[in-house]
Amino acid sequence: MKRTSYHHGDLRATLMDACLRLIETEGLAAVSLRRVAREAGVSSGAPYHHFADRAALLSALSVDGFQQLAADLVAIKAASASPLGALADLAEGYVRFSREHPAQFRLMFRPELSQPEKHPDAHDAGDAAFHVLADTIGECVAAGTLPADGADRLAIAWWGLAHGLASLWLDGHLDNRSAQLGTHTPELVDAIMRGFTALIAARPIES
Repeated sequence: MKRTSYHHGDLRATLMDACLRLIETEGLAAVSLRRVAREAGVSSGAPYHHFADRAALLSALSVDGFQQLAADLVAIKAASASPLGALADLAEGYVRFSREHPAQFRLMFRPELSQPEKHPDAHDAGDAAFHVLADTIGECVAAGTLPADGADRLAIAWWGLAHGLASLWLDGHLDNRSAQLGTHTPELVDAIMRGFTALIAARPIES
């Protein structure tokens, strides 16, 4: 539902919400500050109070997305019974975030927003979310449940697998495969990530 008014002080949030609605309904190409202003029900000059241009608005949405994702992952990690168990729980949370925020999730990984020299805030926010995973793997290593050798590569592999599953689900491919296997997609994602974690944990720890 289109918002036609806003309370003083939340214009920035109103514009960001309107931008996400545009991306969800018409795609990224539809986004311009003028169009976002119209969608938000504000004057065409209003967005310039908060965003210098379209790129600044998209970067802000990326930062917001990564901050939300990091907060979700921190909470999931805190509620997990063990660091090793947290790895599968974090994957489930990562995929769930993509399902709950599909437009923002896709935007967060746009190539033009992955350039730290142009969008340092987005880059830093992405790193903060990734560090939740890296820290969890570090705790597993310290506890002796994962090998220290290749821990950095393991973090990237975990991220790649979780991100791939999220993308396949968003595009509808994973639902089709789940149906063929006689299961539901959430259960399939959970089984894949827990199987991956168990496989890595079973690898002999090198001294």
